[in-house]
Amino acid sequence: MPVGQSHPITNNRHSSSSPGTATAAFMPSFPPPESEDDESWVWTQIKAEVHRDADSEPALASYLYATVLSHPSLPRSLAFHLANKLSSPTLLSTLLYDLFLNSLSSNPSLRSAAVADLLAARHRDPACESFSHCLLNYKGFLAIQAHRISHLLWYQSRRPLALALQSRIADVFAVDIHPAARIGKGILLDHATGVVIGETAVIGNNVSILHHVTLGGTGKAIGDRHPKIADGVLIGAGATILGNVKIGEGAKIGAGSLVLKDVPPRTTAVGNPARLLGGQEKPARHEDVPGESMDHTSFIQQWSDYII
Repeated sequence: MPVGQSHPITNNRHSSSSPGTATAAFMPSFPPPESEDDESWVWTQIKAEVHRDADSEPALASYLYATVLSHPSLPRSLAFHLANKLSSPTLLSTLLYDLFLNSLSSNPSLRSAAVADLLAARHRDPACESFSHCLLNYKGFLAIQAHRISHLLWYQSRRPLALALQSRIADVFAVDIHPAARIGKGILLDHATGVVIGETAVIGNNVSILHHVTLGGTGKAIGDRHPKIADGVLIGAGATILGNVKIGEGAKIGAGSLVLKDVPPRTTAVGNPARLLGGQEKPARHEDVPGESMDHTSFIQQWSDYII
């Protein structure tokens, strides 16, 4: 679909854009229908947003053209952007661009995960003004995409390069994810600074993780030693989860909590050390998916009658 042409979905009555505004066709608040090609649809939105921003802010026009508008596809734009972000005097951007583009082009799962992550940020983070804002500026999004490529390299037995890439990701984005860690799609690393994810950690789909979260081990033990995070989990800022523990589907980990034991599905764990809201025998259960609703604090009234 040509840039500037209205997408059929924007005529849906659920659109959050105001009728008659110049950007209404490019600011949807929900994903495209399943019958649509998600990658093509999101790329169309990104280009339209960037055209708008280049027109309104000439100081960014050259940057936006080089990073987005000069590229024919999302994988090429993403590869170019990551390569420039992660390059160093000894790890050249041209080498990284070829590596990233080859990985994205030959692995559709990487591209679909990137699109799911863009949608996750756009829908869950009220500060995310557009898909292009996430693509260009969200270091959590960029760190996850780079990690997925390092993960691919790890299992292609290109481990020195995977580890070198991990080091650059940590240096540039302040996010340290071991290349062997397995991460699903629809992931939001909100703010992302200080996130640490260990070697044998597993993260499911549609998980949201705030800044300064650690998914770590408990000592010098080797083998399977890091947390397993199921689908739809929300992990609040500064939370620490240690050891080979399981965080059940749709669970919520409160900010600043220290979790050392399994957390059942659809429950809330909070505190240091963490306790289940409602108690171990009959923990309170919620119906929403916190990894998508981003509800951090509704449990507080049940936790204590003294609220500051």
